[in-house]
Amino acid sequence: MRRKVSVFIIIAICFLLQTTLFQALSFASISPNLLIIVVSSFGFMRGKKEGMYIGFACGLLLDIFGSGILGFYALLYMYIGYINGYFRKMFYPEDLKLPMLLIAGSDLGCNLLIYFFLFLFRNRYHFQYYLWNVMLPELVYTMLITIFLYVIILKVNQRLETLEKRSASKFV
Repeated sequence: MRRKVSVFIIIAICFLLQTTLFQALSFASISPNLLIIVVSSFGFMRGKKEGMYIGFACGLLLDIFGSGILGFYALLYMYIGYINGYFRKMFYPEDLKLPMLLIAGSDLGCNLLIYFFLFLFRNRYHFQYYLWNVMLPELVYTMLITIFLYVIILKVNQRLETLEKRSASKFV
């Protein structure tokens, strides 16, 4: 129960920061994607199943409060969380390279799919413009924020795992 409440609070705070504060701090109308950081982080820290659930919750928040198509972001983020869950066996808390690569790949993949489904299908073929003016600046901004946010998520996850092990040992 403690994990669910903690994850909900992290998702809520990141969603509020992404839609309010970082929109005000955007550079050239580009803001970081904090929810991708959350989904990817929990995906490779906790596995496919939890990554999928957290991705669905984050995507559903985006769908309800900002998207015109209900379920698009929920499905997209759910797959991102699930795919990141495959890397759980390669995850080491002290290594920062893998999380940075996975979050960068997730952000780039998310933006490519958004372009493909939301722009290309509506005959907007300016991929090079979208790549240079939206995808790459968002990727850089997200990577800068990842350095700080990932450490916070990692510490919360480690603390929750410690508490879960301690409470599980009481019942043995």
